[in-house]
Amino acid sequence: MVPHLITALTGPINELEARVLESMPAIERWFRLEWMEHTPPFYTSVDLRNAGFKLAPVDTDLFPRGFDHLTEDMLPLAVQAAMAAIEKICPEAKNLLLIPAASTSSFYLEHLSRLVQVFTLAGLNVRLGSLDPALEAPRKLVLPDGGELALEPLVRRRRRLGLAGFDPCTVLLNDDLAQGVPRTLRGLYEQYLLPPLHAGWGVRRMSRHFQSYEEVAKKFAKLLGMDPWLITPMTGSHGRVEAEGGQGLEALQAGADALLAKLRRKHKEYGIADKPYVVLKADDGGRGQGVVTLRDAAELAAPELRAQLFAGGASAREMLVQEGVPTHERINDAVAEPVVCMIDRYVVGGYYRVHAGRRADENLVAPGAAFVPLAFAQSHHLPRRGAKPGASPPNRFYMYGVIGRLAMLAAAYELEATDPDAESYE
Repeated sequence: MVPHLITALTGPINELEARVLESMPAIERWFRLEWMEHTPPFYTSVDLRNAGFKLAPVDTDLFPRGFDHLTEDMLPLAVQAAMAAIEKICPEAKNLLLIPAASTSSFYLEHLSRLVQVFTLAGLNVRLGSLDPALEAPRKLVLPDGGELALEPLVRRRRRLGLAGFDPCTVLLNDDLAQGVPRTLRGLYEQYLLPPLHAGWGVRRMSRHFQSYEEVAKKFAKLLGMDPWLITPMTGSHGRVEAEGGQGLEALQAGADALLAKLRRKHKEYGIADKPYVVLKADDGGRGQGVVTLRDAAELAAPELRAQLFAGGASAREMLVQEGVPTHERINDAVAEPVVCMIDRYVVGGYYRVHAGRRADENLVAPGAAFVPLAFAQSHHLPRRGAKPGASPPNRFYMYGVIGRLAMLAAAYELEATDPDAESYE
């Protein structure tokens, strides 16, 4: 279920990791039963933070980017997972229409190229369609390696969407719909549209996702007989704040203060010397903008921090207060956090987001970030039967895959709870 990959950690496994590795059969059975009742998102990536004393997800992307950071060795896993996902949705599928975001960055174009490669190898004819109504003829997208992709104008025919001379069974979105749902995508009742429209950030909220994650984590923690806090970022209040007049800022500050008090009690319970902190983040994703770190709620009175809340020129934002989880991992002395990539219910690989200019308690989704693919471990041997944890080389990435899948399962719960018309998306 989870590839045997090399992580940046080399020290002895801790108690939480040991418990997860020992419980592998029970964990896999638990996931199988959950997937019998819930449908996983089509593809997902999850940002994790490993603090040593806890491991938790901090972001779950249902329109993932970064598949270009997966190594060629991981490609067969991604292709197999794509085959399984497509066969489950539309077994007779021949054509796939992929609708990308408007970005033309080299990283994103390489990501698009990798998605086209994966689904082509899965046996589909893949073409790209643009949501830009101004596009009237195919446009070439030149890749960093000199290759090309063709971006074509969309053609709407009643309740179907396609391209000139191209009628797909499935439409795959890679645009997070943060600006809302275009009219072009509404009412496609004769095709499979993945992910569903209500998965976009125009509808979706982090607060709902992490509420679902807490529910999932409690079930999982009960299975392993552990404190769910060890795998959960504690989440506080959320509400609207306005730049002009400062409405909502006092409530936000009070929410941060309340969560910090809870975290201080948790740190005391576990004997953690690190001073806790909270992160304020946009409830609608915010494309990484508006993120503020606080170790004392009173710090929010500083004008420069208040300005950070409205970065990008926002006049108002829905903000979420969440426990800050530091990252314990380093690559070449730079702070790093693992990202787990999944298609359907399968982990297909991962990579590290690395930032030399950021501290362990800061957001790494920022200009200057670099990406390091996770390689397969040289030894693919399974641990000996009956061996104690550590006696055989443990799959340290397995635990990352478990937490990533918990976040993916939480997204499934979340989509089921927020779907305005569940039957129309089945």
